[in-house]
Amino acid sequence: MKLVEEISVQLENKPGTLSELSELLSADGISILALTVRTDAAVGTLSFVATDPARVVNVLESAGYNPTVRHIIAAEIPHHPGGINTVLKTLKSAGINVEYLYSCVGPHGAGDSIVIMLGVDDTAAAHDALSREWIRLHGEELYSF
Repeated sequence: MKLVEEISVQLENKPGTLSELSELLSADGISILALTVRTDAAVGTLSFVATDPARVVNVLESAGYNPTVRHIIAAEIPHHPGGINTVLKTLKSAGINVEYLYSCVGPHGAGDSIVIMLGVDDTAAAHDALSREWIRLHGEELYSF
């Protein structure tokens, strides 16, 4: 099954905390490929996909963070109006709920396609449904984008 590792970490919701984490990772040669941030009052959750996830976890733990890792789907969608619906309709038909999604920062801009990160309520079923529809899914090769 082609999946990517999403790392999540709780951060204090104040100026500079994202910058500090970004600096920590970049100093270790790690690139963030896709990210989303959600805040709830004084706390924010940063969820991201980065190059070398095992090293990311090690760097974060060494710096005092408490990261969690979740396997999520990275699906390629066509870059045109309604392109995302290729994935969404497939998941809807399979009865799979999309909990969240965000896009990947690719090395060549948008181009003809975009990679989206999907957190769903049933990863295995979503992977199967998307694969049956010939939707291109990414695994570890995404880390070298």
